Amino acid sequence: MISRRYLRIKTMQALYAHSMKPYEEVLTAQNTLLKTVKNSYVLFLWLFSILPEVTFYRKNKLEDLRNKHNPTEEDLNPNTKFVDNQVIGQMEDNVFLQPMFKANRIDWSNDGDFIPRLFHVIEDTDFYKTYMENPTRSYEEDKKLVLDIIEHVLGEDDHIRWFFSEKDTNWLDDYDEALMMFYKNVSKFKLRDGNENKIHPLYKDQKEDEQFVRNLFRKTIEHEDEYEELIEAKLQNWELERVIGMDILLMKMAICEFLEFPTIPIKVTMNEYIDLAKLYSSDKSQKFINGILDRLIVDFKAEGKIVKTGIGLYQN
Repeated sequence: MISRRYLRIKTMQALYAHSMKPYEEVLTAQNTLLKTVKNSYVLFLWLFSILPEVTFYRKNKLEDLRNKHNPTEEDLNPNTKFVDNQVIGQMEDNVFLQPMFKANRIDWSNDGDFIPRLFHVIEDTDFYKTYMENPTRSYEEDKKLVLDIIEHVLGEDDHIRWFFSEKDTNWLDDYDEALMMFYKNVSKFKLRDGNENKIHPLYKDQKEDEQFVRNLFRKTIEHEDEYEELIEAKLQNWELERVIGMDILLMKMAICEFLEFPTIPIKVTMNEYIDLAKLYSSDKSQKFINGILDRLIVDFKAEGKIVKTGIGLYQN
């Protein structure tokens, strides 16, 4: 399931893109944003399909070695521990994944040498060699190998990221979120569930999360002039034109959450946008944004503009 932080990031990106082409209809831009979020789930499915494809490739290679003209003893009796990995087998036979692969046209038949290259990258890792050298077999060991591959191969090999970005340019930004969803999902696989291990949906609560995205996007645009005036009033010895555009955008989104989202605690909003400033703005942005928002919160509380529902939601 995607996180609220990811939804904020995608909304931030959509708001920034919309500011570059303000002539675009808000509803059109909003629908494009929701489609982009949904499309990240397709990347998640592609990642889920990789390892079954790698083991399929390896099985075929082992069969070729058995059938060559003068096979060695190792060719005739290969180490099949990887191709028999139980967790990868559960992915391959998963009753939930298979229809989703088909519906989203996930097919590796035309992707050249990507899968062979990936197997050789995996094969060259120390954790794979240790796994293959261990004569004992267990479900937990199989799962650990899969999680190591996700973290240290799929997570660290830039070639894989660029491969997917060529399929869809948005996937370069979506890759880490999709990979984390994949990792978390596999970590919850159980031996007893066989081919019926659950696959996480895109949203924890689709209706609620999609409404969050729609409201944050639309209301930030609707009130952007008002929010800009509020920010400008709190600048000390600065003109608004001198403030980094991304800082202004992040503060507008934070103000929108303070004033328009009664179920989101003030602290959560503050922490989220300060963290986003670390990722997407300058080194000084974190402190700057924190200071402006702190002063605005004082005013909002004094004026009764912040209305939060639920225990503990009001405190800063």
